[in-house]
Amino acid sequence: MSDVNTMRAIGQDVLGGPEVLKEVRVERPVPRPNEVLVRVRAAGVNPTDWKHRATGGFLGEPPFVLGWDVSGEVAETGIGVAAFKPGDEVFGMLPYPFGHGSHAEYVTAPARALTHKPSSLDHVQAGALPLVSLTAWQALTEHADVRPGQRVLIHAAAGGVGHVAVQIAKARGAYVIGTASAGKHDFLRELGVDEAVDYRSTDFTEAVRDVDVVLDTLGGDTSVRSLRVLRPGGVVVSILPVGSREFHDEAERLGVRAVRMLVDADRSGMNTVAELAESGRLRATIAGTFALSDAAKAHELGDTGRTTGKLVLLVD
Repeated sequence: MSDVNTMRAIGQDVLGGPEVLKEVRVERPVPRPNEVLVRVRAAGVNPTDWKHRATGGFLGEPPFVLGWDVSGEVAETGIGVAAFKPGDEVFGMLPYPFGHGSHAEYVTAPARALTHKPSSLDHVQAGALPLVSLTAWQALTEHADVRPGQRVLIHAAAGGVGHVAVQIAKARGAYVIGTASAGKHDFLRELGVDEAVDYRSTDFTEAVRDVDVVLDTLGGDTSVRSLRVLRPGGVVVSILPVGSREFHDEAERLGVRAVRMLVDADRSGMNTVAELAESGRLRATIAGTFALSDAAKAHELGDTGRTTGKLVLLVD
Protein backbone atom coordinates (compact mmCIF):
# COMPACT_ATOMS: atom_id res chain seq x y z
CA MET A 1 0.00 0.00 0.00
CA SER A 2 2.11 2.93 -1.24
CA ASP A 3 -0.02 4.88 -3.72
CA VAL A 4 -0.89 8.58 -3.64
CA ASN A 5 -3.93 7.84 -1.47
CA THR A 6 -1.80 6.67 1.45
CA MET A 7 0.95 8.23 3.55
CA ARG A 8 3.56 7.46 6.20
CA ALA A 9 2.63 8.13 9.80
CA ILE A 10 3.78 7.21 13.29
CA GLY A 11 1.10 5.08 14.85
CA GLN A 12 0.58 2.77 17.79
CA ASP A 13 -1.77 -0.12 18.42
CA VAL A 14 -1.18 -0.37 22.17
CA LEU A 15 -0.32 1.95 25.04
CA GLY A 16 3.17 1.84 26.47
CA GLY A 17 6.75 3.11 26.17
CA PRO A 18 8.40 4.63 23.10
CA GLU A 19 8.84 1.15 21.62
CA VAL A 20 5.10 0.96 20.81
CA LEU A 21 5.52 3.66 18.15
CA LYS A 22 5.77 2.29 14.60
CA GLU A 23 5.98 3.77 11.14
CA VAL A 24 2.80 2.73 9.34
CA ARG A 25 1.00 3.50 6.11
CA VAL A 26 -2.46 4.95 6.54
CA GLU A 27 -5.03 6.57 4.33
CA ARG A 28 -4.17 10.11 3.34
CA PRO A 29 -6.87 12.43 4.73
CA VAL A 30 -9.13 14.57 2.55
CA PRO A 31 -10.00 18.12 3.67
CA ARG A 32 -13.64 18.76 4.49
CA PRO A 33 -15.31 22.18 4.12
CA ASN A 34 -13.28 24.88 5.90
CA GLU A 35 -10.35 22.49 6.29
CA VAL A 36 -6.85 22.51 4.84
CA LEU A 37 -4.68 19.52 3.93
CA VAL A 38 -1.12 20.29 5.04
CA ARG A 39 1.99 18.58 3.72
CA VAL A 40 3.87 18.33 7.01
CA ARG A 41 7.50 19.48 7.02
CA ALA A 42 8.09 19.65 10.78
CA ALA A 43 6.04 18.78 13.84
CA GLY A 44 6.87 19.42 17.46
CA VAL A 45 6.81 16.67 20.07
CA ASN A 46 5.39 17.74 23.43
CA PRO A 47 4.91 16.17 26.86
CA THR A 48 1.26 15.65 25.98
CA ASP A 49 2.41 13.34 23.16
CA TRP A 50 4.37 10.99 25.39
CA LYS A 51 1.64 11.11 28.05
CA HIS A 52 -1.01 10.12 25.50
CA ARG A 53 1.29 7.42 24.10
CA ALA A 54 1.64 5.89 27.56
CA THR A 55 -1.85 6.39 29.03
CA GLY A 56 -4.24 7.18 26.20
CA GLY A 57 -5.18 10.42 27.96
CA PHE A 58 -8.12 12.17 26.32
CA LEU A 59 -7.89 9.88 23.29
CA GLY A 60 -8.56 6.57 25.03
CA GLU A 61 -7.37 3.36 23.44
CA PRO A 62 -5.28 3.33 20.23
CA PRO A 63 -4.82 3.03 17.33
CA PHE A 64 -4.05 6.70 16.81
CA VAL A 65 -1.46 9.05 15.35
CA LEU A 66 -0.19 11.71 17.75
CA GLY A 67 1.04 15.24 17.13
CA TRP A 68 -0.57 18.67 17.51
CA ASP A 69 2.16 21.03 16.27
CA VAL A 70 2.48 21.43 12.52
CA SER A 71 4.46 23.44 9.98
CA GLY A 72 4.26 22.76 6.28
CA GLU A 73 2.65 23.66 2.97
CA VAL A 74 -0.99 23.70 1.98
CA ALA A 75 -1.51 20.72 -0.36
CA GLU A 76 -5.25 21.12 -0.85
CA THR A 77 -8.08 23.27 0.47
CA GLY A 78 -11.59 22.23 1.33
CA ILE A 79 -14.72 24.03 0.16
CA GLY A 80 -15.01 27.53 1.56
CA VAL A 81 -11.38 28.10 2.56
CA ALA A 82 -10.55 31.68 1.60
CA ALA A 83 -7.44 32.40 3.67
CA PHE A 84 -5.08 29.88 2.04
CA LYS A 85 -4.25 28.37 -1.33
CA PRO A 86 -2.14 25.35 -2.32
CA GLY A 87 1.56 26.10 -1.88
CA ASP A 88 1.14 28.51 1.04
CA GLU A 89 3.47 27.87 3.95
CA VAL A 90 1.49 27.62 7.18
CA PHE A 91 1.92 26.67 10.81
CA GLY A 92 -0.33 26.20 13.80
CA MET A 93 -1.71 23.87 16.43
CA LEU A 94 -4.33 21.28 15.60
CA PRO A 95 -7.43 21.51 17.83
CA TYR A 96 -6.53 20.10 21.22
CA PRO A 97 -7.09 17.32 22.14
CA PHE A 98 -9.08 15.64 19.37
CA GLY A 99 -7.43 17.20 16.29
CA HIS A 100 -4.20 15.21 16.68
CA GLY A 101 -2.34 13.57 13.80
CA SER A 102 0.57 15.76 12.67
CA HIS A 103 3.22 13.04 13.12
CA ALA A 104 2.60 12.03 9.53
CA GLU A 105 3.28 13.18 5.98
CA TYR A 106 -0.08 14.93 5.74
CA VAL A 107 -2.71 16.16 8.16
CA THR A 108 -5.99 18.03 7.86
CA ALA A 109 -6.68 21.06 10.03
CA PRO A 110 -9.45 23.63 10.37
CA ALA A 111 -8.32 26.65 8.37
CA ARG A 112 -8.79 28.82 11.46
CA ALA A 113 -6.21 26.79 13.39
CA LEU A 114 -3.45 27.90 11.00
CA THR A 115 -1.70 31.08 10.01
CA HIS A 116 0.86 31.97 7.35
CA LYS A 117 4.42 31.02 8.32
CA PRO A 118 6.74 34.04 8.28
CA SER A 119 9.47 33.56 5.66
CA SER A 120 12.05 34.38 8.36
CA LEU A 121 11.07 31.21 10.27
CA ASP A 122 12.26 27.84 9.06
CA HIS A 123 9.97 24.84 9.42
CA VAL A 124 11.85 23.55 12.50
CA GLN A 125 11.18 26.78 14.41
CA ALA A 126 7.63 27.01 13.10
CA GLY A 127 6.96 23.38 13.96
CA ALA A 128 8.27 23.85 17.49
CA LEU A 129 6.34 26.95 18.47
CA PRO A 130 2.54 26.50 18.22
CA LEU A 131 1.40 24.40 21.18
CA VAL A 132 3.84 25.80 23.75
CA SER A 133 3.40 29.38 22.53
CA LEU A 134 -0.39 29.27 22.49
CA THR A 135 -0.36 27.67 25.94
CA ALA A 136 1.88 30.40 27.33
CA TRP A 137 0.09 33.22 25.49
CA GLN A 138 -3.36 32.14 26.61
CA ALA A 139 -2.21 31.58 30.19
CA LEU A 140 -0.33 34.87 30.55
CA THR A 141 -2.55 37.22 28.55
CA GLU A 142 -6.08 35.83 28.48
CA HIS A 143 -6.18 34.32 31.97
CA ALA A 144 -3.62 36.43 33.85
CA ASP A 145 -3.58 39.71 31.88
CA VAL A 146 0.14 40.22 32.53
CA ARG A 147 1.04 43.91 32.44
CA PRO A 148 4.31 45.86 32.45
CA GLY A 149 6.13 45.82 35.78
CA GLN A 150 4.27 42.84 37.22
CA ARG A 151 6.16 40.03 38.90
CA VAL A 152 5.70 36.70 37.13
CA LEU A 153 6.93 33.33 38.43
CA ILE A 154 7.33 30.59 35.81
CA HIS A 155 7.87 27.02 36.96
CA ALA A 156 10.14 24.75 34.88
CA ALA A 157 11.23 27.86 33.00
CA ALA A 158 13.72 25.95 30.82
CA GLY A 159 11.10 23.49 29.56
CA GLY A 160 9.01 23.64 26.41
CA VAL A 161 6.20 25.87 27.66
CA GLY A 162 8.40 27.53 30.27
CA HIS A 163 11.12 28.93 28.02
CA VAL A 164 8.54 30.34 25.63
CA ALA A 165 6.50 31.78 28.51
CA VAL A 166 9.60 33.61 29.76
CA GLN A 167 9.96 35.35 26.41
CA ILE A 168 6.26 36.23 26.20
CA ALA A 169 6.22 37.60 29.75
CA LYS A 170 9.30 39.71 28.99
CA ALA A 171 7.67 40.96 25.78
CA ARG A 172 4.75 42.08 27.99
CA GLY A 173 7.17 44.05 30.20
CA ALA A 174 7.10 41.77 33.25
CA TYR A 175 9.77 41.06 35.85
CA VAL A 176 10.30 37.31 35.45
CA ILE A 177 11.37 34.76 38.06
CA GLY A 178 12.05 31.26 36.75
CA THR A 179 12.62 27.93 38.48
CA ALA A 180 15.07 25.41 37.04
CA SER A 181 18.02 23.31 38.12
CA ALA A 182 21.21 25.30 38.67
CA GLY A 183 22.79 24.03 35.45
CA LYS A 184 20.08 25.76 33.42
CA HIS A 185 20.32 29.18 35.06
CA ASP A 186 22.66 30.59 32.42
CA PHE A 187 20.13 29.55 29.78
CA LEU A 188 17.36 31.30 31.73
CA ARG A 189 19.40 34.50 31.91
CA GLU A 190 19.94 34.36 28.15
CA LEU A 191 16.17 34.24 27.77
CA GLY A 192 15.84 37.34 29.93
CA VAL A 193 14.90 35.88 33.31
CA ASP A 194 15.48 38.49 36.03
CA GLU A 195 15.78 36.02 38.91
CA ALA A 196 16.51 32.27 38.78
CA VAL A 197 15.61 29.82 41.56
CA ASP A 198 17.19 26.38 41.88
CA TYR A 199 14.20 24.22 42.79
CA ARG A 200 16.50 21.39 43.90
CA SER A 201 18.21 23.37 46.66
CA THR A 202 15.66 26.09 47.38
CA ASP A 203 12.02 26.08 48.46
CA PHE A 204 10.51 28.62 46.09
CA THR A 205 7.87 29.58 48.67
CA GLU A 206 10.67 30.89 50.90
CA ALA A 207 12.69 32.53 48.11
CA VAL A 208 9.87 34.28 46.25
CA ARG A 209 7.31 36.81 47.49
CA ASP A 210 4.75 39.36 46.23
CA VAL A 211 4.15 37.73 42.87
CA ASP A 212 1.30 38.89 40.62
CA VAL A 213 1.16 35.83 38.35
CA VAL A 214 2.42 32.25 38.60
CA LEU A 215 2.48 29.98 35.56
CA ASP A 216 2.27 26.45 36.91
CA THR A 217 3.53 23.86 34.44
CA LEU A 218 4.02 21.12 37.03
CA GLY A 219 0.70 20.58 38.83
CA GLY A 220 0.22 18.58 42.00
CA ASP A 221 1.46 20.15 45.21
CA THR A 222 3.24 22.90 43.24
CA SER A 223 -0.13 24.37 42.25
CA VAL A 224 -1.27 24.78 45.84
CA ARG A 225 2.08 25.98 47.19
CA SER A 226 2.31 28.57 44.42
CA LEU A 227 -0.78 30.32 45.77
CA ARG A 228 1.20 31.26 48.87
CA VAL A 229 3.71 33.47 47.01
CA LEU A 230 1.02 35.67 45.46
CA ARG A 231 0.08 39.20 46.33
CA PRO A 232 -3.59 39.68 47.29
CA GLY A 233 -5.62 39.41 44.08
CA GLY A 234 -2.83 37.55 42.26
CA VAL A 235 -3.41 34.46 40.12
CA VAL A 236 -1.90 31.03 39.58
CA VAL A 237 -2.66 29.67 36.12
CA SER A 238 -2.08 25.93 35.91
CA ILE A 239 -1.79 24.28 32.51
CA LEU A 240 -2.62 20.96 34.20
CA PRO A 241 -6.40 20.86 33.82
CA VAL A 242 -7.13 18.23 36.47
CA GLY A 243 -6.14 18.24 40.13
CA SER A 244 -7.31 18.40 43.71
CA ARG A 245 -10.07 20.67 44.95
CA GLU A 246 -7.55 22.05 47.45
CA PHE A 247 -6.15 24.32 44.71
CA HIS A 248 -9.37 26.32 44.46
CA ASP A 249 -10.25 26.09 48.16
CA GLU A 250 -6.83 27.43 49.21
CA ALA A 251 -7.06 30.25 46.67
CA GLU A 252 -10.40 31.33 48.09
CA ARG A 253 -9.00 31.25 51.62
CA LEU A 254 -6.01 33.41 50.63
CA GLY A 255 -7.97 35.92 48.54
CA VAL A 256 -6.24 35.01 45.27
CA ARG A 257 -7.31 33.32 42.04
CA ALA A 258 -6.71 29.76 40.88
CA VAL A 259 -7.22 28.91 37.19
CA ARG A 260 -6.87 25.59 35.38
CA MET A 261 -6.74 25.68 31.60
CA LEU A 262 -6.32 23.66 28.44
CA VAL A 263 -4.74 25.23 25.39
CA ASP A 264 -7.12 25.95 22.52
CA ALA A 265 -6.40 26.29 18.79
CA ASP A 266 -6.63 29.95 17.82
CA ARG A 267 -5.60 31.85 14.68
CA SER A 268 -5.54 35.20 16.47
CA GLY A 269 -3.08 33.77 18.99
CA MET A 270 -1.03 32.20 16.20
CA ASN A 271 -0.88 35.57 14.43
CA THR A 272 0.59 37.06 17.61
CA VAL A 273 3.06 34.18 17.88
CA ALA A 274 4.10 34.80 14.27
CA GLU A 275 4.57 38.53 14.94
CA LEU A 276 6.63 37.92 18.08
CA ALA A 277 8.80 35.38 16.26
CA GLU A 278 9.29 37.58 13.22
CA SER A 279 10.31 40.53 15.41
CA GLY A 280 12.91 38.40 17.19
CA ARG A 281 11.17 38.48 20.58
CA LEU A 282 10.20 34.80 20.52
CA ARG A 283 12.29 31.82 19.53
CA ALA A 284 12.08 28.14 20.37
CA THR A 285 15.23 26.49 21.67
CA ILE A 286 15.54 23.16 19.85
CA ALA A 287 16.59 20.31 22.12
CA GLY A 288 16.78 17.87 19.21
CA THR A 289 15.46 17.08 15.73
CA PHE A 290 14.56 13.60 14.53
CA ALA A 291 13.42 12.03 11.28
CA LEU A 292 9.77 10.97 11.33
CA SER A 293 10.88 7.32 11.38
CA ASP A 294 12.87 8.04 14.57
CA ALA A 295 9.88 9.33 16.55
CA ALA A 296 10.48 6.68 19.22
CA LYS A 297 13.93 8.17 19.88
CA ALA A 298 12.35 11.61 20.37
CA HIS A 299 9.92 10.10 22.86
CA GLU A 300 12.77 8.36 24.71
CA LEU A 301 14.50 11.70 25.15
CA GLY A 302 11.26 13.39 26.16
CA ASP A 303 10.55 10.72 28.73
CA THR A 304 13.73 11.68 30.62
CA GLY A 305 12.14 15.00 31.59
CA ARG A 306 15.51 16.70 31.28
CA THR A 307 15.33 18.39 27.89
CA THR A 308 15.81 22.12 27.46
CA GLY A 309 13.38 23.52 24.91
CA LYS A 310 11.58 21.56 22.20
CA LEU A 311 11.89 18.29 20.27
CA VAL A 312 10.90 18.32 16.61
CA LEU A 313 10.19 15.65 14.00
CA LEU A 314 11.29 16.37 10.43
CA VAL A 315 9.14 14.97 7.62
CA ASP A 316 10.88 14.71 4.24
